[in-house]
This record gives sequence, structure tokens and C-alpha cells, in this order.
Amino acid sequence: MSNIIASVLIASHNNGKFINDCLESLNGQSYKNIEVIVFDDCSQDNSIEEIKKFSNINLIANTKNSRFGSYNQMNAYKKAFKKSNGEVIFFLDSDDYFCKDKIEKVINKFTLDKKLKIIFDLPIYKYENIIKKKTYNKKKYFKNYWPFIFPQSCISIRRDCMEKILEETCFKSFSNIWMDFRISMYSYIILKNFFILNENLTYYRQSNSSVSSKFQFLSKSWWKRRLEAHEYVKFFFKENNIHHFKNLDYVITILINKFI
Repeated sequence: MSNIIASVLIASHNNGKFINDCLESLNGQSYKNIEVIVFDDCSQDNSIEEIKKFSNINLIANTKNSRFGSYNQMNAYKKAFKKSNGEVIFFLDSDDYFCKDKIEKVINKFTLDKKLKIIFDLPIYKYENIIKKKTYNKKKYFKNYWPFIFPQSCISIRRDCMEKILEETCFKSFSNIWMDFRISMYSYIILKNFFILNENLTYYRQSNSSVSSKFQFLSKSWWKRRLEAHEYVKFFFKENNIHHFKNLDYVITILINKFI
């Protein structure tokens, strides 16, 4: 067993009905050198009570947040990271959970490749009683300005790289652009030192109460968020001295937003 400490940072908000699955999946990991830090962001349900049932959890109970979920999530992971000690950082949203050998497989890959900075694994989408695995297709994943956006819970980062990413991507602008988009963009465009572990190792829960449910495909909110994503990319390219051009997707998105 490796002596590398794996720090699992959990962002929690009103997921009392799911948090037990999340934390049990960590207790059942085949890899045992783990610390778990939960940042509970002003939950109004029974989340805190459920978390406290686990004696090995480091809990940060936040009492003040903003009205933007993306900023709250970034703050949660920043604060949890400061409390962590691990060489490898795992993200986990409180309604998601890991397969029992995920951490072992990720740590093994980092151990074999000392220079590797980020690992993405593939999600298993879980919607009520429906479970669907996401398959990997490189051509499909990298087809726009931005790559395939791996869910936050499918991202693992070396500690030194985490510090840099927080500094360069997690700023309070573009309120609909969440950490998973920012990290995926940074990894693909700037860092270029990542590995896609082509295995479905993370259960990614979809529900009617989730943030993503508010952005149904081709709805008004979906088009507005897509425009904000384009604007973030434009800003991101400018900040990093990368030439930006308006592709067909960008032009169509602008035109549609003028009529909705």
C-alpha cells in the first residue's frame, strides 16, 4: 500500500439524503491512507447530523455563503484544501460517490508517473433507478474551444498543481461557470499534463433538484449559460495570451441569445 495521503474534499449543501452513500463509499475504499474533509455550506436539512455519524470525518460547518452556487462551491473546496494534508486531492460532491477501488487506481497511476498532475476518470450517471456509463471517445471529447467537461467528482489533482489552479481559475467572475469547466479548460489549454483514466469510477448523480437540471438541453437557460461559457473562454484566452476566434458555435450562440 502506498504511503501517499489521499485527501478527499467534499462540498456539501442540503444533500442529507445522499451524503451517507458518499461517505460510506470512502470508508469502503480498497485504499486506506485517506483523509476526508467535508465543507458543509449552510445546509438547512439533516446533512450535519448525517455527517457527524462518521467519526473519521473532518467537518467544516460554514454559516455564510453567497447567492451563487458556483462561487460557494469554489469557496468550499478552497477552505477544505487549506485543511488538507494529502499529496493527491480528490474532489467529491456530496450527492456523488466513488467505486470501491477508485482511489487505489488513481494513486497507482500517480505513483507510476511522478510528473503527472491531473487525472480524470469517467462518470457513471445515476438518475433515480437508471444507471448509465459514459464511454470515452477522444474525438468526441475534444471538439470545441473547450474539452469534454469532466464532472467535479471525476477530477484528481496533485497538491502543487491544485494551488496553481485555485489561484489562476477560481476567481469571482462568470457565475454560471463552475470549477469542473475551469479545471478542464486549464488542463487542456494551459497545463497539457493530464491523463484520462478510461474507467467508470465515479457515480455522478442526476436529479430534478440538481443545478444541472435547470439547464435542459436547448432551453433558454442552456443557451444563456453557453454564451457565458464562450465569454469565459474568450477571457481565459486573453489572460493567457492565446488567440481567440469566433467559431460557428460562438456565432450561433450569440444570435440565438439575441432572440430569447
